Amino acid sequence: MCSFVGGALRRHAATTIACVACLASGAGSAMAAQATAQPITLEFSAAARQTAEIRVSHESYRLPVSPYRDGGMEEIQAEGPVVTRAWRVAAPGMTTLQLLAPLRDQLASAGFTVLFECADRACGGFDFRFNAEILPEPEMHVDLGDFRYVAARRETQGGPEYAALVVSRSAEAGFVQLTLVGQAAAVPELTVATKSPDAAGIALPAPRGALAEVLAAEGRATLEDLRFATGSSALESKRFESLDSLSAFLKADPSRRVTLVGHTDATGSLEANIALSRKRAQAVADLLVSVYGVAPEQVAAEGVGYLAPRARNDTAEGRALNRRVEAVLVTE
Repeated sequence: MCSFVGGALRRHAATTIACVACLASGAGSAMAAQATAQPITLEFSAAARQTAEIRVSHESYRLPVSPYRDGGMEEIQAEGPVVTRAWRVAAPGMTTLQLLAPLRDQLASAGFTVLFECADRACGGFDFRFNAEILPEPEMHVDLGDFRYVAARRETQGGPEYAALVVSRSAEAGFVQLTLVGQAAAVPELTVATKSPDAAGIALPAPRGALAEVLAAEGRATLEDLRFATGSSALESKRFESLDSLSAFLKADPSRRVTLVGHTDATGSLEANIALSRKRAQAVADLLVSVYGVAPEQVAAEGVGYLAPRARNDTAEGRALNRRVEAVLVTE
């Protein structure tokens, strides 16, 4: 985690599932809207690890409230204490909207009103991302073709408070950055909160139908609801929502081809794991053909062992995430 105090950047470790972001309480009447800032729980829909915290006691913060176009964008010069936090969310397969929506709703519940909202190209793509105050890699990853932004404001007795929320994702995880400006940012406490059993580190399965959308948009998608035990290529069931979606995607166009790529955790030798990962991919390919009726020429199977992990292998949860099969769209 990163802290910024008086211009010096310092690193220290931190892990959190969700953050009690110091937002002002905004429920009820106009009098309630003028109340002093109170912490509320900002909950994620999957396990999250805080990657950064940058805190400045008083600063002028440029809050974008329009897309970047014609060489610039409209900004509010918000002044006061500023705190920026970022998280990596274990939610592969979830869209940026699925990540953003519950967080935006929680800001609204805290009394914030949205001033401006946009998505990737509508925001201004590269120009917006690099002109807005967004943390760099690795603390905050931003896919220039898949990110969302929300600017919000609320009134308090101490003056206006602002919030800037940025959400993006990679193939392996979601990324969230929240910046607070004003009285809310001045409250120093940070409390860990847990919303659901997903805090154990197991990613949520992709919603039904989302896999085909991700595959068409990105050319690859993880079959999130397939689970393998260490050292095994056996599947516990013959019906899976991810395979329902994948088979429908392939049947809709017989020219489509996918290569199923198997992955393992890091238990055992590389040679043995490459063989096991191929067996896992082949088991899925056989299931698609025999149970779901996909044409054999539309699927191929390969394996890469533990060479492409998406989580650490020194925890049971991380190893479970690494034991997976991905579908890769093949173009000819």
